[in-house]
Formats: sequence, C-alpha cells, structure tokens
Amino acid sequence: MIVSIHFSAETAQQIHFVFEWLAILSGVQVYRWIKRCKGQAGITEGSSFTVLLGCIIGAGVGNKVLFTVEYPQLWAEHGWQTLAQGQSIVGGLLGGLIGVEIAKKIGGVQHSTGDDFVLPLIVGTIIGRIGCFLAGLHDSTFGLPTSLPWGVDFGDGLPRHPTQIYDMLAVSVLGLLLWLKHRQLSQASGLSFKLYLAGYLGWRLLIDGIKPVPYSYWLELSGIQWICIAALLLYSPLLVRDWQKLKHN
Repeated sequence: MIVSIHFSAETAQQIHFVFEWLAILSGVQVYRWIKRCKGQAGITEGSSFTVLLGCIIGAGVGNKVLFTVEYPQLWAEHGWQTLAQGQSIVGGLLGGLIGVEIAKKIGGVQHSTGDDFVLPLIVGTIIGRIGCFLAGLHDSTFGLPTSLPWGVDFGDGLPRHPTQIYDMLAVSVLGLLLWLKHRQLSQASGLSFKLYLAGYLGWRLLIDGIKPVPYSYWLELSGIQWICIAALLLYSPLLVRDWQKLKHN
C-alpha cells in the first residue's frame, strides 16, 4: 500500500515553517542541555553565546546562499526575492561552520567547539525533515519515482523515494556510530564533529542522486552535490590531521 501525503501549497508552507522553527529551537535547547551537563556557562554567557550567535547567523546566510546555487534559475527570474523562497541543510551546516570559526576569532576562543553541536544538529535535522516530508511536493526535497514498496505519493500520483525519511535515518545512524565511539573520539577534540560533517556531506552527495535535479551543472550534478564535493576536498585534510592525532594518543 502506497502512503499518500498531500497538502495545499499554503498549508504545506505553514507546516514547514512550524517545523523549521521547532528544529531551530530544539537544537538550541539541546545545545544548552549539553553545556549544562558539562557544568559550563549558560549559552547566553561568555564565549558560548558568541559561538552560538556565529552559528545561527552563519547558518542563516549559508542556507540561503546554497539554495540560490541550487536554483539559479529562480535568481534570474525573481532576484533578491529568491532568498525568501527556500533553504538548504547543507548550506546551513557549512554556513554555520564558517560562522562559528569567525565568531571564535572575534571572541578569542582557541579550543574546539564543534563536538557540542553534533547532537543539536541531529535533533534539528530530524525535526526539520519531518516538516519537509509533510510539505511534500511543495518542498522539493522528495525523491525520484520508485517501485519500492515504501514509495510515497506526495500528490502527483507517483510513488517516490521518501528521501526526507532517508535523511532522518542517515543522521540517526551517524549519531549512533559516533556515540558508540564517543570515549575514543573524545581524546581528539573536534573529531566527532568533523566525522559527522564529512559523513553527512558524503551522504548528501549520494542521496541527492535519486532526487530531481532542479538545475544541472557539470556531469549533470546538482549545485548541492558540487558543494558537497568541494567541501569534502577542503575539509578532508583537517579530518585526517585530527584522526592522526587520535591514533597517536
């Protein structure tokens, strides 16, 4: 039996908006809980606030920029109004990373802060993807048609890959693997986040291959896939460096 998910464009937009903010607020609360469990200052105090603010601003800018890369035809048609039409998890993730690094430079923070963001990112992604799933065809995160028994009809009569659910499962598995290796990975501060980031970028590079491509670049890859490739190439040396530190501990 094929599951059918179909809301009007207006209702889908409202649903997505609610889950988007639930994702952000939940992520912030999980981050606050992690800080409290570690006996560290609250998120509104000292460097924690600077880092969190950098993350939020960077993610907000990044998800809009990458959405524009993914849909350049909308920019040509609507100009600046395009920035209000959609978002990108990959863009938010990379933008948040850049925002945190800038905030750390400004605040004089020397230590790694990435590991504290892994669980908030997982929680936020899962909640956000629920909104994407319910928004269906109006969110453009659905997959290509499939004959698999779990295909979902999002309103066009075609059973499609529920790639939003795949995404939720992927970040859950990533989180579980990192948790199982937490004691070992904690010996190299920041390594868990680097592994999570690389894992998610690699996952998106693959899974976006079974999504409709809104605008194809070289080799028929989407803008997000090329950004994932570029980010992996740039980030891999840092990951290898920290992994070698772990092996020497």
